[in-house]
Amino acid sequence: MIAIIDYGMGNLRSVQKAFEFLGMKAVITEDASVIANADKVVLPGVGAFADAMATIRQKGIDKAVYDVVEQKKPLLGICLGMQMFFEKSYEYGAHEGLAILKGEIKKLPDTVKIPHMGWNSLSIQMRSPLFEGLEEEPYVYFVHSYHLQTEAPIVSATTYYGRQIQVAAQKDNVFALQFHPEKSGDVGLKILQNFGRIS
Repeated sequence: MIAIIDYGMGNLRSVQKAFEFLGMKAVITEDASVIANADKVVLPGVGAFADAMATIRQKGIDKAVYDVVEQKKPLLGICLGMQMFFEKSYEYGAHEGLAILKGEIKKLPDTVKIPHMGWNSLSIQMRSPLFEGLEEEPYVYFVHSYHLQTEAPIVSATTYYGRQIQVAAQKDNVFALQFHPEKSGDVGLKILQNFGRIS
């Protein structure tokens, strides 16, 4: 069973529907015990970083997420969920993240249109179980104004938006995607199917 974490932000139903379309059981929950008992966990999200972190801490969801990491269960962060995996975000100030992965979330450069919204091709940087079976430079769907910057050897994909930006990361059982696989057609479904197959 896949637990999709509900903290009041983001289109969780579209993520759930994508997994259900693939024949996988996925539940939307804010219950830490349900999250703890799941086989795999997804942290999605759309919205403001600081508000999301405050809600996650208030509900005790952060502790459940740390337990998932420690137990080495597959954990997937999507969009805002992905950003919260990192140490700090500079969205409207400086805010501490979950610090599961090393890196910071910074605003896209002023030289490009913000938000970055639409289809861009991935440049895959690392062999990742999520990207198995994909064509070279597959197109995926983005909606974001902030992006990852890390020196850690965890970046699994970049995309070109004014310059190369880091849009996916992986370390052990933790997977982070800036783009929306649930909105990325057949490519996104393949990525979610690959996540569902990770043991």
